Order: sequence, then structure tokens, then C-alpha cells
Amino acid sequence: MLHELLLALLGYTGDLIIDDREHQNSIGVPLSPDASISDECSFKLAPDISFIQPSDRDLIERIITLGFYYRELDRFATKSRNLSWIKSAYVSPLARATELSRNTTGKPSVYRRAIANGIVEILSVYRSAVLHIEQKLLSESVHILASVTQGLNKFFVLLPPLYELILEIERDDIRGGQLLDLLHKRCHCGVPELQTCIQRLLWHGHQVFYNQLASWMVYGILQDQHGEFFIRRQEDRDVEHNSSQPDMSEKLARLSTDDMSLTDWHLGFHIYLDMLPEYIHMRIAESVLFAGKAIRVLRNPSRTFQVKDPLHNQQIPKGSATMQGFTGRFAFQKEPLVDRNLIGEELLPLSEADKIEALLQGLKETSEFHKRSFECAVDSIRAIAASHLWQLVVVRADLNGHLKALKDYFLLAKGDFFQCFLEESRQLMRLPPRQSTAEADLLVPFQLAAIKTIGEEDKYFSRVSLRMASYGITAKSSEVDLSKSKAHADANSGAALSNTSSDMFSDGWACISLEYAVDWPLQLFFTQEVLSKYLKVFQYLLRLKRTQMELEKSWASVMHQDHTDFAKHRNDHNCSISQQRRQRFRPMWRVREHMAFLIRNLQFYIQVDVIESQWNVLQAHIQDSHDFTELVNFHQEYLSALISQSFLDIGSVSRILDSIMKLCLQFCWSIENQENNPSTSELDHITEEFNKKSNSLYTILRSSRLAGSQRAPFLRRFLLRLNFNSYFEATARGVLNVVRPSPTLPVIDQQ
Repeated sequence: MLHELLLALLGYTGDLIIDDREHQNSIGVPLSPDASISDECSFKLAPDISFIQPSDRDLIERIITLGFYYRELDRFATKSRNLSWIKSAYVSPLARATELSRNTTGKPSVYRRAIANGIVEILSVYRSAVLHIEQKLLSESVHILASVTQGLNKFFVLLPPLYELILEIERDDIRGGQLLDLLHKRCHCGVPELQTCIQRLLWHGHQVFYNQLASWMVYGILQDQHGEFFIRRQEDRDVEHNSSQPDMSEKLARLSTDDMSLTDWHLGFHIYLDMLPEYIHMRIAESVLFAGKAIRVLRNPSRTFQVKDPLHNQQIPKGSATMQGFTGRFAFQKEPLVDRNLIGEELLPLSEADKIEALLQGLKETSEFHKRSFECAVDSIRAIAASHLWQLVVVRADLNGHLKALKDYFLLAKGDFFQCFLEESRQLMRLPPRQSTAEADLLVPFQLAAIKTIGEEDKYFSRVSLRMASYGITAKSSEVDLSKSKAHADANSGAALSNTSSDMFSDGWACISLEYAVDWPLQLFFTQEVLSKYLKVFQYLLRLKRTQMELEKSWASVMHQDHTDFAKHRNDHNCSISQQRRQRFRPMWRVREHMAFLIRNLQFYIQVDVIESQWNVLQAHIQDSHDFTELVNFHQEYLSALISQSFLDIGSVSRILDSIMKLCLQFCWSIENQENNPSTSELDHITEEFNKKSNSLYTILRSSRLAGSQRAPFLRRFLLRLNFNSYFEATARGVLNVVRPSPTLPVIDQQ
């Protein structure tokens, strides 16, 4: 009987000790669906045994529960360690699906297999204890049950919680990071033996976890066949959302190597929160994601990267660079390709990879998981990856040179070039743009401006290309303003034609844009979102500079005409006509000066107080930082500050500024057309609207909402320049107190 008891402790039933489930099944009693995963022990003494005392029966039934737990744990370990899925991976999908349907293990899991290895270790200790009891019973002449219970007492604490653990794993299909999270929570208990046991299981699970981390953070390879790691590929998410796998494969096949590298960086991988253990902070998970992506970039450089490096030290011929800039293409000299593995080793030295691997190996060798040690190791690895990525982008790819080029061309730092371009294209822009040829028409003044102002040493101009976006929608929206202007304007056809051309001019040519050719690895830094922000600021600054130039040109034109008339009438000895003409135009000149005053101060504020100030801050950050992620954040702050402090993120202010610039342009053409149309009704209307808009602008800028924002220090300088003699403040108060101001030309004296 004792030998049958020992066999039952190892999961083998017989005549004395039976499995109640198997017994009921043999006699035809149907089992409930949940009977196979019930937490009740099914090992019982045979009901027909009558020679055992009730006290001994209770003790035996308590002992044989360990045999039931052992059998179930052994079943779980055998099932989880089954490697038949490896063979099924090399057969057809239909055969693989059939094999999985037959196999009760379901979806394979390397984490469950690791936990199963830990359970096997515990069960081997249990078997040794049973074997020791058998040897002790064989050596004794008197056999008592106390000898059995004495050697198994500690397993009454271990096996039941382990059985509950595997029940929860199978019932909820817990895998991957979820399994680590479950074990980490179970570690917090008040039983030292059980805590040590669960920690050992967690150690086995962490071995798989550290291997996946090493593959990702040392080699940039995502080793996760069964979707158990918290880093996942983007196409895995697309497949989960019913995207067809063939379509995804075709989509990836169409991408070039460089495109794949960029896709991997920006959209290729994401954090899968379902598999992220709760004891790993989101910041650490993001560091793991960044480090792996950075290692992928460093180990898989572009094929043309080695060719680009020497180019920064070469001088590009002026003519060829200029023409390439117009077409938007940059032709590199073909050279023999260099082994990408050698380039990758140069970007990420083996010593650095060994250092990363040593950090992860140190984590693997610790018997317990220490959160602080893990976070410190991940932060160190991330710092290594960020430092080498910074070296690649900032030093090798000349990031600062490209930043300077974007400032020169998108932020109009090369004022001489854009001044020349606007002067060369002034006559062209006085007519409505032709949608089919507008871009080609602009290339000629763009080329002339480049020849006159761009030197041969500017190797970045070849990356700049001029574009003309569609302007149809904007032109339609201007028809409302055009109809309002006609209602207040004179019925003269010449005035109507002038108004039409000015409206289409201000709307159509506002679509001028620039494109900048960015090569690997700078696409990691200059994303499409970043370039679109640069373009938004560029279009705003170009409109502002164009308005300022037209105000200056109109003044020069009127003064030239005035001097000509004065000389003509002086020779005719009739100065009264010239005096009358001057008297009639004097209010217009004052209004023009008021407009120029506002536009000049706005331009100076943006170019000096905003752009130059923020540029100096960015340069200081670039010199102090050696971390790629910090650099990206600093650049985002730089762009956000440009947009914010230029009021482009405030719709009410940007709309007022656009309407003011439009009114200034209309005013310039109206003054120049005074010889053909001496009526002043249109000028009266423009002046009235300008006064309203400029006073509204000052009122909004003085609002408490803007005074407490990050714009405040720069905004105060701008307001001080505008309101240095309190004119704007007094006028704005007058507008607020008067229902409708009189439409007379104001007498403005800013002197």
C-alpha cells in the first residue's frame, strides 16, 4: 500500500488510489466542460477500501493531493515544452493550421516554455524528496505514514499555489509580458519558500526577456515570432486590424532600402501596451524602443551615405548647382559602393556593442530582478545609442550646416537673395498667376536672383527648389472681399480692374513654396512635419517682405513722379498746380508711412526678436548636447517658438495680419493708379479698414491671454516699438468707444 501511495505521489493511480475524473468517465458519467481545469483535486482513495481507519484515510487523501498537483504541473510543463511547432513552421500554411488545431497547446509561447523549465526544476526536487522517502521506508522495519508526511511538508506550501498559477495561465491564455507581470505580482507574498520559488520562475521568464532585449538593443533585430514582446512591428498591428498580408508584403516590397530605414524609424515599430509589464515604466519602454531603432539605423546605413560624406568638403560649380536647385534634383557622382557592414561597424564600434551586451548580461546573471538596476542599464544603453546617432547626424551628416541653410532660405536670413528675387519678379506678380505656367514663370527671376547673390561657396542652395502650389480655393475665397471693395469703390472700370488684379495677386502668389532635398540620415531629423512648419513660416515671411518692398517701391514711385511734375511745372512757371497736387497726395503719403511703420516693426520683430533670438538658443543647445533625442526636442521647441511668437498659431491674429498686408498691397496700387483714376473713395475705404485692423491687432496683442504666455518677453518689445508715442493705445480706445469712426483720412505723425 505504501508503494502505491508513493506512485500516486508521482501522478500514477491504481486500485487503491484512483483518479475520480477518470473513474466517472469510465462508468459513463458525463463531465462538466470546466472539469478539466477545475482546481479541485481528483485523486481519491477507492470507495470500496474498508480496512483503513478514518484518521489514516484523511491523512492519505491529504498526502495524495500532492500527486495530483505534481501530475497537473508535469502535464503543463510537457505541453509548454512541446517543440512540434518548429516542424510545422516549415510546412504549408494549411498543414500548419491543421497541426495547431490538433495540438492542445494552441499558440506557441517561448515565455511559457521558460516557465515550464522552472517548473521542471521544482518538480525534480519534489521527485528527489519522494525517492528519499522510499529509501527511508525500505530501510525501516516499521512503516508509518508519518515518515511520508515528514519529507513532504514543505511541498504543501509550494505545489497548490503553483497549480493555481498554471490554471490562471491556461484559463486566461496569459503569455509574454503579461506572464512576467503575473509572476512579478505573485512574488509579493508572506511565505519565503513560495517567494523563492516564484522568483525562480520569474528568473526563467526574464532570461527570454533579456535575450529579446539583447537581440533588439545590440543588433537591432526584433526576435519575437509569437508576438510576446512589448515592441512590435507596425505591420503586425495592421494585420490585427484585418489588413491583408499580401497587400502589406507588396507595399513593403515597393519601398527602397532607404525608404524602409525611414519607415522603420518613424512608423515601423511601436510599443504594444498589452505585453508591457506594469513594473516597467513607460519611459523605460520608450527608451528601449528608441535604442533598438537607433541601433538599426547605425547598423544599416544607406548605400549612398559613404559617397555623401566627402561631398560636404567639395565646392559645387555655380551654374550646375543653380540649375539643379531649380529642378529640385541633386545628382551625386557615382562611386563604387562600400560594404555596408564595414560602414555599420564604423558607425557603431564593436566595443560599444560589447558594452551594451555586457550590461544586459549582467542583468541576466542576477538571481532577482532589481527595477533600479534594470532602469539604469536601459538608460545607459539608450545614452550610448543616442550618442552615436548624434555623432552620425550632427557631425557626419553636417546637421548644423543644413539648419543654417533652412534658416537662410526658409526663414529669409539671406535677405539679399529674396530682395533680388522679389524685385525681379515684381512685374510678373502684378498679374494674376497662370495656373499652368506659374511655377515655370517664377524660375526665371529665381535663377537671376541666384546668379546675382548666391556665391559658389553655398553648397546647400542646390537642395532648394521653388514650387507653386494650387491656389484655386484661396482665389475663390477672395471674391467676397472683392465684392465688398467694389461696393465702396468708384464705378470707374480702371479702378475695378486694379482692385481685381490686386486681390488675385495677394491670393494667388501667396502659394509660393520651397522644397528642400534631405538625404539619409537627415530624414530622421527633418521629417515632413518639420519641413511643413518651416514652409508655413516661409510663406508668411515672404508675404511680409513682399508687402514691405511694395510700400517702399510705391513711395519711390510717387516721389519720382512728384519731382518730375515739380520740374515740369517750374519750367512752365506754374507752381500752383504742383502745390495742389502735393496737397492732395499728402494724406496718402502719411497713411503709407503708417502702414510701412507697422510692417517694418513686425518684420524687425520676427526676424530679430524671434528668429535670431531662438536661433542663438538652438545653437547653444546643439553645442551643449550630445544626445540625439534631446536635439530633436530642442529643434521642436525652436520651431514651436517661431510659430508661437510669430502669432501663426492664433487664428484671429494671423487673419488680421494677412488682411493688413492685403490692404497695404491694395493701397500701393491705388496710389500708383491715381493718374488714371483721381477718385479717392477707394483710398478712403482702404484707410478706414486699415485703421480698424491695426487697432484691433494692437488690442488683441495687449490682451491678458497673450501677456501670460511664452510670447510675453518678445511681445512687450514689439508693443513698445508700435506704441512708443501712445498713438496706438489712444486710437484703439477711441475705436472701442465710438460706434463707427468717421471715414476721413487720419493725420498720423509718428515722428
